Amino acid sequence: MPYPQARTEILIGAEGLARLRAARVLIAGLGGVGGYVAETLGRAGVGHLTLLDHDVISPSNLNRQLVALHSTLGRPKVEVMAERLRDIDPTLELTLIREFLRPEGAEALMTGLPLSPNPSPPRGAGSPSPYHFVADCIDSIACKAALVAACLGHEIPVISALGAGNCLDVSRVRVAQLNQTQMCPLARELRRSLRERGARLNYPVVYSDEPRRPPLPHQPVSGDTPGRPRAVNGVISYMPALFGVMLAGVIVQELLAAEGD
Repeated sequence: MPYPQARTEILIGAEGLARLRAARVLIAGLGGVGGYVAETLGRAGVGHLTLLDHDVISPSNLNRQLVALHSTLGRPKVEVMAERLRDIDPTLELTLIREFLRPEGAEALMTGLPLSPNPSPPRGAGSPSPYHFVADCIDSIACKAALVAACLGHEIPVISALGAGNCLDVSRVRVAQLNQTQMCPLARELRRSLRERGARLNYPVVYSDEPRRPPLPHQPVSGDTPGRPRAVNGVISYMPALFGVMLAGVIVQELLAAEGD
């Protein structure tokens, strides 16, 4: 069988590749950003991935989401992503959680407990908690803040994707600490929510400092996603992908730089 990470090993060495293979990463949200995070980490050789998403693929996802094809419409994102990752590297260990992460479930997620009283059973080889890194690719501010606060409270490294919507300019995408961001409405909301939770703000995020174009007025929530009507952002194909690849790049570099367990 071909060795998927042969070129990676040339770059980071056998020891670096072994460190990635031993790493456990949670990707929370498999939309436009999270799908690219998952695939990039899987191709890089991160050996244990937990994929968390409750949603199914819809026609509105086709312009930007890695798993969105006409052949996959209506299927759970976690299952399609897992099939894709196993096709890339069958040795990957995957845990699939098809649930909506509510704020009250974030703490349980960090301690390896079920998110709900009757959870859907994970599929694949279990990834023990705590994680070595968490990629926050969630849209909901309340859920996002709860996840980040839980990670920080357990001293689990986390990086968040902020708003990729209503932007076009790739040169304005940055990696920074949350408390150093500018021009991003989602960053402002997240800072406020984390302050209310007593969480610190100096952790890494990927964001754009491009002035935003206005979204559509608030629209009813479609599908099974809980929540009230919300504004609908315009999104170009490449921007979530760029956010996701940058998130994954930060995670890989941090995992390589971290001292062993």
